[in-house]
Amino acid sequence: MIKPAELLCEKLELSFNDPKWFVLALTHRSMGSKNNERLEYLGDSILGFVIAEALFKKFPQASEGVLSRLRASLVNQDSLAELARQHHLGDYLVLGSGELKSGGYRRASILSDALEAIMGAIVTDQGIEPCKNWILKIFDERLANLRLDNWQKDPKTRLQEYMQARQLDVPEYNLISESGLAHEKTFKVSCTISLFKKNMTGTGISRKKAEQQSAELMLEKIKDSK
Repeated sequence: MIKPAELLCEKLELSFNDPKWFVLALTHRSMGSKNNERLEYLGDSILGFVIAEALFKKFPQASEGVLSRLRASLVNQDSLAELARQHHLGDYLVLGSGELKSGGYRRASILSDALEAIMGAIVTDQGIEPCKNWILKIFDERLANLRLDNWQKDPKTRLQEYMQARQLDVPEYNLISESGLAHEKTFKVSCTISLFKKNMTGTGISRKKAEQQSAELMLEKIKDSK
């Protein structure tokens, strides 16, 4: 059952002058001509600019090529889909019966498009500044953790290097579960290290991505413990 859009709006700390824009942002093209494609187009453009500006300010010495690669690492389909999943966006999507049956609410392309459509809806309803502020808020943690000395290394590599530098056992990854249809599975993986009794659990559309997320969460735990 599709959850009410107003619940998601509240969770995302958004307020619309005209709520129809938010509902439209959640409406997939499988529902007909009134869908979120135009809003997604608008949101995609704004997202690219906002993240580009944030990176330009954060890394004043970085070259154009490095800035472009950094931006691509943040606004690619998988990254946006992960953000959408964190907010359970799939529970609120308005999909046609075919997409519902095939698990469209879990598909990375549909989730990422919906997130960008929400950005387009904010601009349409309220203008650039509120949209910019919201984008920076939901990307705050990822931008804060981005550094030129480690952005090219994936979380698993960084975590392993951290442990090896301290002559500790390498991290252990265990598959907890996998669910969903064959073409759209969701994996859950735990990461365990000798520094903590409690493990960290990550999810992803592949086992590798779930491992990467669990490693990222463990790195954040290490950072918070200092």
